[in-house]
Amino acid sequence: MPDSFYVSQGDLYAATELTRGPWDPEAQHAGAPAALIGREVERLGGGRIGEEGGPPAQVGRITYEVLRSVPIGPVRVEARIVRPGKRVEMFEAILSDEAGDPLMRAGGWRLRTETVSIDPPETSTRRLPPPAAGEPREFFPTGYDVGYHTAMEYRFVRGAFMEVGPATVWMRMAVPLVPEERPSPLQRVLIAADSGNGVSSALDWRRYLFINVDLSVHLRRLPAGEWVCLNAETFPEENGVGMADTQLLDERGQLGRAVQTLLVAERDSIG
Repeated sequence: MPDSFYVSQGDLYAATELTRGPWDPEAQHAGAPAALIGREVERLGGGRIGEEGGPPAQVGRITYEVLRSVPIGPVRVEARIVRPGKRVEMFEAILSDEAGDPLMRAGGWRLRTETVSIDPPETSTRRLPPPAAGEPREFFPTGYDVGYHTAMEYRFVRGAFMEVGPATVWMRMAVPLVPEERPSPLQRVLIAADSGNGVSSALDWRRYLFINVDLSVHLRRLPAGEWVCLNAETFPEENGVGMADTQLLDERGQLGRAVQTLLVAERDSIG
């Protein structure tokens, strides 16, 4: 079994079988390329914040548009600052295949981080049971043994893959994004955030597809530790459009939110 999601090949990244998603055995789960794009954003320079010796910055929001299914093969990732600034920067990034055809597009904001003397407001977020209190639960029977589902660890404290309804699950990367590189907090949250619609399915996955066409992640702060919690609920509509709304947490409490727009369809109607 591979020991990372991607392997560097010059200016490309070769996707391993661990990127495989649940909808198509030839396509990646969107969480892996989302994290790869996040990694490229972290490596950005050239903006006033991102310049060497400049103040630290955090991604406050990143939105992904899934232009096409991402095949399990070589991909190229590019990012740039489109609006530099001393306190906030706007960035954009694109993930394309080996031929240069766009697969995913992303954009968002990096914000300067500095100590501010404030009293944080009270939050209604209840403290969740820790990962050790959760249960792994059985994954969807996809028909293959290696994929995103085997490269991530799951600990459910509410719901399960095979149960219809809201779910709360702790997730952790079992392997690095690229070999011999410790995943950053941003990579850890982005690789998990795209799973909201999968862990909280509101429909029987054997009869229906509920595939996200985008992912928008808002972050107040980055996760502390390796585990990220998804407190997720999916809302399908009879018109074939849906939404997944996911609260993102770590063991300290809420850190952000992820929202996905969903295409909802009966499996027999696709093809």
